[in-house]
Amino acid sequence: MAVTPAAYDTAGEAERGFDGLRAGAEGLTARITHVRDGIGWVWVIPGSRALPEVRSSRAYERYATCQNAFRRFVVLLAKQPALELPDRVATLRLPDGR
Repeated sequence: MAVTPAAYDTAGEAERGFDGLRAGAEGLTARITHVRDGIGWVWVIPGSRALPEVRSSRAYERYATCQNAFRRFVVLLAKQPALELPDRVATLRLPDGR
């Protein structure tokens, strides 16, 4: 549905990033732009430092189809349950204490 250009060091960081995006789903706005190399339209949610926070995973042939895809993304994102993540990952130990 969407991809992010951000690279996360851990799965927990990625999940917290997704949860932050999910929490603000209703207020998200997208910039719809024409693809540079090819035919089609993509939606982009602008982030900090002029980098996209999230963008569509593919190009759409029509502008209206791209708009509708973004609307569906927001609806699905808002329906995701909030994650309850620990502040840090617990260390796994073997039964013998190692």
